[in-house]
Amino acid sequence: MARTGWVVFGLFLLVPLAGRAQPVSLFDGKTLKGWEGDTKTTWRVEGGAIVAGSLEKTVPKNEFLCTSETPDDFELRLKYKLEGTEGFVNGGVQIRSRRIPNHHEMIGYQADLGKGFDGALYDESRRNKVLAGPDKETLARILKPGDWNDYRIRCEGSRIQLWLNGTRTVDYTEPDATIPRDGIIGLQIHGGCKAVVRFREITLERLPQGK
Repeated sequence: MARTGWVVFGLFLLVPLAGRAQPVSLFDGKTLKGWEGDTKTTWRVEGGAIVAGSLEKTVPKNEFLCTSETPDDFELRLKYKLEGTEGFVNGGVQIRSRRIPNHHEMIGYQADLGKGFDGALYDESRRNKVLAGPDKETLARILKPGDWNDYRIRCEGSRIQLWLNGTRTVDYTEPDATIPRDGIIGLQIHGGCKAVVRFREITLERLPQGK
């Protein structure tokens, strides 16, 4: 009787684990396999990281490197480093986004980074504004300028949460039900700056829908 109970209990514990996908790496650390964008003049791989930009030449326009993944509910984790000497030193991580046809821009949510925007959620090419973000005191406490920072991005239904170096900076619920809850993931270097942005350790975990 007791032995049977233990078996049932063990199976009960395995049910939620079986329904949860394991994180997968989106970057092999060596190539841009699985990514598309301007890989001739903008995006490259250096030192185990995806890199864009220059400290000597101004980036002429916003550039995006995108995956083919189109997750609905997910958790994305990555590390980034941003350095710059001139202009609007900025980059970002596009989520639930799309490329604008016949244009270099993307439309969708962006986990922003740089120039006081680290840890903020921006609406790229749509409402063109910050939807939510940390206050200046919190950002000054948690950000590591010019060093590697950890981004955790979680999308569940209409809710989007961001964590910067372990501190939650955004907990946003989208009130507009017409905005898509899926789309591609992209990395951005902002135009009009002399800057270098680096991304590494990029993993994606798909979450069960309906939460």
